[in-house]
Amino acid sequence: MHTHRSRTPLGCLAATLTIAFVVLSLAHAAPARAQRFDAVGQDIDQRLTRALTELGSVREKIATDKIPLSRSVSELEEEVLALRQRQAELLKLRDGRTVDLGSLRQQVESLKEQEEFVESRLEEFVRDFEGRLHISELPLFEERTAAAKLARNHADLDAEQKRDTQLEVVTAALARIEDRLGGSVFAGSALSPEGVLIDGKFIAVGPTVFFVSDDGTVSGLVESQLNAADPVVVPLPTNLTAGLAAISVDGAGALPLDPTLGKALKTERARKSLQQYLADGGPVGVVIVLLGLTALGLAVFKILEIVRFEVADPERVDGILGDLARGDAEAARRQAMQVRGVSGEILTTGVENAGEKRGILEELLFEKILEVRPTLERFLPFLAIAAAAAPLLGLLGTVTGMIKTFELITIFGT
Repeated sequence: MHTHRSRTPLGCLAATLTIAFVVLSLAHAAPARAQRFDAVGQDIDQRLTRALTELGSVREKIATDKIPLSRSVSELEEEVLALRQRQAELLKLRDGRTVDLGSLRQQVESLKEQEEFVESRLEEFVRDFEGRLHISELPLFEERTAAAKLARNHADLDAEQKRDTQLEVVTAALARIEDRLGGSVFAGSALSPEGVLIDGKFIAVGPTVFFVSDDGTVSGLVESQLNAADPVVVPLPTNLTAGLAAISVDGAGALPLDPTLGKALKTERARKSLQQYLADGGPVGVVIVLLGLTALGLAVFKILEIVRFEVADPERVDGILGDLARGDAEAARRQAMQVRGVSGEILTTGVENAGEKRGILEELLFEKILEVRPTLERFLPFLAIAAAAAPLLGLLGTVTGMIKTFELITIFGT
């Protein structure tokens, strides 16, 4: 690019002023220098002319370059405005993408929470479903429930496969409900009342399950019992199990109805005779029963003894007191002797000693009371001892039973 150096108008003006100052200075000089001053003035005029000419050319060049430069500046300003607008659009786009990214993250978190909720509900359903199954149905669903419980920690399955494995249990549960509505018959094994594992068919109707062996010798209600890994058959009366064999073969027949859902049979089996209770109680139970019977017999005897104890009627006592007040001691004595038992003796003693002092009369009557008191209080200490010893004997029986239980746990475990 070509660079042109020239004097600026301000520089020319400064030079002109300097020259004018010199001219003025010379004008005040001596007249002898007039000729030299004229020469200097001419030189200055020439320089001023050249400076003005150069100034004109510079102005023309500036005027010539101004339009393209102004156009270039305008284009640059427009470009700056366009870039600023583009920057604003990009900032808006960035903010929008940031908002969209946050929204997507929230959606992802929400979907993760929903997925965890569904997984937890499915795991809970699998556990509850296995707990609601009858013991006879466990072999039918054992494979599916086991796979569903192990699916979450299975390394070879993805999330969708794990969920499908758990959903298979839900599907099986729905199919089970449809089958149980009208009753279902399926094959299996159960323990007979004698403890022998036999093959047969289960008949499930609602919450009740029956069993019929293949040979027809064993039939009854199916229950789960402690320390038994297989279902146990509870025998029923023959007239109630007649239709079970027909249902196992043809799918139609009469079934016994138990509105208590098995509680009646459990209550019946829980009933014990007196001999069984005595056997369960052991020696301590026998002692408690004998002690209770003895105490009961003595209590009945004392009740009868107290009831038979005769007491004088208030009217008779008033009559005796009236005879004594009238001075007829013989008539009062006859009325007192008509009262039988100890009460009559006490009244007779009081009538015979009515003339004695009060202190002596009280001593005589108290003597009669002391004579009859041992008879009335006999056997009462034994009843008191029995009442105090019976709870202690019961506690002794509880302690001995716990000791036997712990001994059996030590031998056989829980």
